[in-house]
Amino acid sequence: MNKAVTDGVVFMPTPFSEGLDVWSRGDGTPGSDTYDGLATAAYVPADADFAGCLEIQKTEGTQKLRYMGDTPILPGCYLQVTARIKAVSGVMPAVRIAGWAGRPNGTQVTGLDTTGDSVQLTSYGEAVEVTAIVGGGARNGVDMVWGTEPSFGHFGIDLTGSNGGVVRVDDIEIVDITSVFLRDMMNWVDVRDYGSVGDGVTDNSAAFEAADAAADGRKILVPDGTYRLASSVTLEHHVEFQGKLLMPADAILSMTKDFHLSAYVDAFGGDEEQALKKGLQSLMNNADHESFDLSGRRVSLYEPLDVQAAVNNRDTYAQRRVLRNGQIRAESSGTWTKQSVTSIATYSANNKWELTNVGNVANIPVGSLVESSGVGREIYVKSRNVGAQTLSLSQPLYDAEGTQNYTFTRFQYLLDFSGFTKLEKFEIEDVEFQCSELASGVMLPPSGPVNVIRNCVFNRPSDRGITSIGEGCQGLLVDHNQFISAEGGLTTQNRSSVALNTNANDVKIRNNRASQFRHFAVVSGANGVIANNHFFQGDSSDAGTRSAGIVLCLKATNTTISGNYVDNCFIEWTNEREPDPDFISGFGFSGLSVTNNVFLCSNVADWFSFIVVKPYGQNNRVNGLNVSGNLFRSVGGTIKRVERVDNSFADLDLSAMRNVYVSNNTYLNIQNGSSNPLLVTHAQNTHAQTWVVTTDSRLPFNGYAMEVSSLVLRSRPRDTNNVSKYVTPYTSTREGSGQNLVHAIWPEPILGDLTMLVRMDN
Repeated sequence: MNKAVTDGVVFMPTPFSEGLDVWSRGDGTPGSDTYDGLATAAYVPADADFAGCLEIQKTEGTQKLRYMGDTPILPGCYLQVTARIKAVSGVMPAVRIAGWAGRPNGTQVTGLDTTGDSVQLTSYGEAVEVTAIVGGGARNGVDMVWGTEPSFGHFGIDLTGSNGGVVRVDDIEIVDITSVFLRDMMNWVDVRDYGSVGDGVTDNSAAFEAADAAADGRKILVPDGTYRLASSVTLEHHVEFQGKLLMPADAILSMTKDFHLSAYVDAFGGDEEQALKKGLQSLMNNADHESFDLSGRRVSLYEPLDVQAAVNNRDTYAQRRVLRNGQIRAESSGTWTKQSVTSIATYSANNKWELTNVGNVANIPVGSLVESSGVGREIYVKSRNVGAQTLSLSQPLYDAEGTQNYTFTRFQYLLDFSGFTKLEKFEIEDVEFQCSELASGVMLPPSGPVNVIRNCVFNRPSDRGITSIGEGCQGLLVDHNQFISAEGGLTTQNRSSVALNTNANDVKIRNNRASQFRHFAVVSGANGVIANNHFFQGDSSDAGTRSAGIVLCLKATNTTISGNYVDNCFIEWTNEREPDPDFISGFGFSGLSVTNNVFLCSNVADWFSFIVVKPYGQNNRVNGLNVSGNLFRSVGGTIKRVERVDNSFADLDLSAMRNVYVSNNTYLNIQNGSSNPLLVTHAQNTHAQTWVVTTDSRLPFNGYAMEVSSLVLRSRPRDTNNVSKYVTPYTSTREGSGQNLVHAIWPEPILGDLTMLVRMDN
């Protein structure tokens, strides 16, 4: 690089032959005294050594000679100032190259080196050459390091020593020698050439951006050293780090051509955690990229990563952003201990989303799991108000009216988004969360629609895979993930881990695999789709207990469960999110569709069922259930039925069931395969006026025989004289102690055969 050649920049001063009025006796600034007309100086047109030169008698302690023209100081450009001088008579002085640094507004930049090495003249008539190099960077051989603040200089020489001697000075030369430092064949620019100093103290922000501006398609080189960037920096070119960066937490590093973890690891001297934080910070503060790639690398974390603290200039974000392609691992030498606080608090059904009068509230972390009597599963602290002594809850409590002690447990997550007020459209893709039985996986933000977690692996979480503490799961997409439990060696009843939970509506949970958790999914919102997942929760116990794979916590669930492989677990449908769980009005348990799934159990007690409705209050009923096209199979023994009511708290009101459709299912090793409507055949082999038709416990939930939708005679009805009778019986439903019998009543004793469709709903 040579600016004089490539850009036509003029560095060379005018020769003395063109006049001495541009040669100053001071700093070279406008208005300073010149050598023009000075009695002790004269232009010599011919000299044995110099074609033309200036003869000066030294009369001042430091005799200055400066060119008054503005010699440009360009970022990345290095200038060599050369003077040839000889002593003619008198005392011989010392000589050095010297300069004056100026800003664009003409003011002086102080605090810089402005002189080169001094050379003592030792003999008359000997031409001595003195040189010095001036430039922005502290490179070897640079005498005057000026950084990037000066934009021009006035250069020349200083004569020092005793007065009275006479010297002759040849025309002073200033040439661009940048190529000595930056060879044209190199495809990089060095940040030192733009004023950077790798001392860990100097702020290099402006110098880095100056190097980036000058790179013009080339790479930026950050050599050995520690370079402090005190403010945010955006680099538009590729960067090679031999040294490392120091940056405050609020300063953003955006490397638009190298926006991936490997580059950030290089930038921060191999500190993977810092690199991930700075990458996420830039991801949410720069429009030039929509995803941060982990480069297929493993990031070791020694404590939970608070994402909002890393992106500390934002607590809301709404643009689509993606974190992808790598592994995040909890290291055993880190800090992963769960926090547990026990405190007294008051709950009221009239204020169902809040705990009040909370003791020790300041020590209860947001995101804590809430446990106590009358508290449903997967209830979390969404926010807290220390001054008001209140905690807001992710869901209401079903039976906690009054004041009692609560336990608040805060799990530690590899990625914790709970610090955001709202975060939407954030996606995590192709990331393995190596929890190592130390940490949980991901805590979602308190609010934010359509976040996405896809193609990820949650490997051996200590407690939870994905946790929602509010509505950050609205429209959540959980697709093609694998959840691997750390509790596979425990019996089912001793497990406590949960793969995921949700609170808001419109969740899609699809194509996932989960093994041996306490629960695969605890779902509190409505209008969800749970499809094509495989979740299994068995153990090696004979007649073993099984836990719910899917827990639906709203009775008005409006959810579709389709195409899943439900392996040694069951679907549990509850209303445990209702502070007043007794049925008063509305549809009741409604809107559940369970279709085309494979259900399998092995070595379980015969009372095990695949679909369990668990009412938490009185008079509840089902009004909208479709169970069709499923395969139900038991291995290693039979089970009584595939659906049942868990009456731990209350029974269903079987007299009020509505819109229950159970059909086209396959039952293998199931004693009472249910159907509604149920096709019943009856053979009356003795004459009777009332035929007692049994449903053989095959109505869903062993329900009441509420309606007969059709009755067909399959043989001719005959009286006691074997005479055909062309009459039709009427029916009476809800007969027998279990109200599951139908009476077909004739005008007289009749025998024969019939088929009827019986319904357990209205």
